[in-house]
Amino acid sequence: MTSVQVDDSKDGPGGPGGPGGSVGTKAPAATVEDQGYHRALGARQIQMIAIGGAIGTGLFLGAGKGISKAGPSLILAYAIAGVVIFFIMRALGELLMYRPVSGSFSEYAREFVGPFAGFATGWTYWLFWVVTGMTEVTAAAEYMTYWFDLPQWISALGFTIVLYLANLISVKIFGELEFWFSMVKVTAIVGMILICAGIITLGFTDAGDTASFSLLWSDGGFFPKGLGGTLMTLQIVMFAFLAVELVGVTAGESKDPEKTLPKAINTVPWRIAVFYVGALIMILSVVSWTNFRPGVSPFVAAFDQMGLQIGAGIVNFVVLTAALSSCNSGMYSTGRMLRDLALNSQGPKLFTRLTKHGTPLIGTTFSAGLMLIGVWINYQWPGDAFNKIVSFATISGMWAWIMILVSHIRYRAKAARGEVAESSFKAPGAPWTSWFALAFIGMVIVLMGIDKDARISLYVAPLWALVLGVSYLVLRSKNPEGAAFAKR
Repeated sequence: MTSVQVDDSKDGPGGPGGPGGSVGTKAPAATVEDQGYHRALGARQIQMIAIGGAIGTGLFLGAGKGISKAGPSLILAYAIAGVVIFFIMRALGELLMYRPVSGSFSEYAREFVGPFAGFATGWTYWLFWVVTGMTEVTAAAEYMTYWFDLPQWISALGFTIVLYLANLISVKIFGELEFWFSMVKVTAIVGMILICAGIITLGFTDAGDTASFSLLWSDGGFFPKGLGGTLMTLQIVMFAFLAVELVGVTAGESKDPEKTLPKAINTVPWRIAVFYVGALIMILSVVSWTNFRPGVSPFVAAFDQMGLQIGAGIVNFVVLTAALSSCNSGMYSTGRMLRDLALNSQGPKLFTRLTKHGTPLIGTTFSAGLMLIGVWINYQWPGDAFNKIVSFATISGMWAWIMILVSHIRYRAKAARGEVAESSFKAPGAPWTSWFALAFIGMVIVLMGIDKDARISLYVAPLWALVLGVSYLVLRSKNPEGAAFAKR
C-alpha cells in the first residue's frame, strides 16, 4: 500500500517506541512521538468514546434477561456494579496519568506484574475484541434484514470493509464514527427517559393509566426473585459494562490526555446513574417487570406497552448502531494491542508498521481478516463450537479489569517507596478500592461457575491459558528479550 511508512528506528528495543531504561526511574509521561501515533482525538471525541463504551447491546437487549431474573432489583445490581466500574476506571486513570500510552493496561501489566502478564493481557484483550467483532458484525447484518432483504454475508462484508477503511485512514475518523454512534445511543436513552417521565406525570399513551413509581415494588416487591436472583444477574450486568476500559487505549492518541482522560473517567458515575439506573427506573415505572422476557429488548417491550408501534424499528436502528460501534472499537483496539506486543518483542515485528497517518496497518488488517473469517464460520456452523468461542468474551474482558487493578496496586506500592513517579490523578481510597473491586470480580466469576448458562466461559478460559503458556515458553526460548521485564 502506497501510504505505508515504516520507520524501524522508532520500533526497536532501544528506540523511543520500545524498551530503553530501567523501571525504577521517575520518567515523565510518554508522549505520542514515543510510539509514532498522532494525537488526533479531541475532548469531544474522548468523552463520547467513554460514554459509548458503557452503553451497548448489554443494555438495549441483554437487560430483558436480567429483569426477568431479578425484577426491579436489577436496578440495584447495576448501581453496585457501577461503583465497582468506577473504582476500576479510577485505577486505570491513575496509571494513565503516570504514563499515558496506547498499550495501556497491557503496558502496565508488563511493567508492574511481569512480562508474562503483559503478554497474556495484550493477546487476551486482542482476542476479546476479535471475537466481539465477529459476533457484532454478524449481529449488525442480522439487524439489517429488518429493513432489507439482503443476504447477511453482504451486509457483514460491507460493514467490515467500511469500518476497516475508516480505521486505516486516520484515528480522527475512528473518533468521529464513535462520536456519532454514541450520540445515537445517548439520544435513544434520553428520549426513552423523557417519554416515560411524560407518561408518569401526564398519563398519556396506553400505559398512562397504570404507570407509577409504585410498580418498582408492587408486583412481588423490589426483590421478587429474592437476593439470590439479584446476585445471579451480576455477570449479566458486568458483561454490559465491558469495553468501558477502551478509553485507556486512546491515551496515546489523545490531544490533551492530562485533561481529557480524567474528565472522561470522572463522568463514569453519572453515565451509569443516567443511562442504566435512570433508564431502568423509568421503564420499570411504566411497564411492570412481569411483562419482560429474555431475548426481548426492554425498550421494545416498553414501546409496545405504550402503544407506540414504531418502537421496534427505533430499537433495531439503535442496536444496529451499538453493534457497529463495537465493531469500530474492535478494529481500533486490536491494531494497537498487536503493535504494543510487537514493540515489546512479544509479537511479530511486522505489526509495528504504521501508515503515514499513524494507524497500525498490518495489525488492523490481520484482525479485520479474522473477523470476516469468524463471520463465515458463524454462518456455516452456528452451533456449539462457535458459541463456546463467543462465550470467552466475558471472562477475557474481565481479565483486562483484573490486570488493571493488580497493576494499580503494584504501582501504588512502588510509588510509595519512591521507585516510580507519582500520578497527578490519584484514585480516591486506593489501594483499598482496587482490592474491593478485585474481590467483587472474584465473586462474579464464582457466580458464573454456578450459573449453567454462564459457566461455559470458565470452560474455554483454561484452553486459552494453555495456548498462552505454551506460546510464552516458545517466545522465551527463541526471543529472551520478549520474556524480559519491560524497560523504559
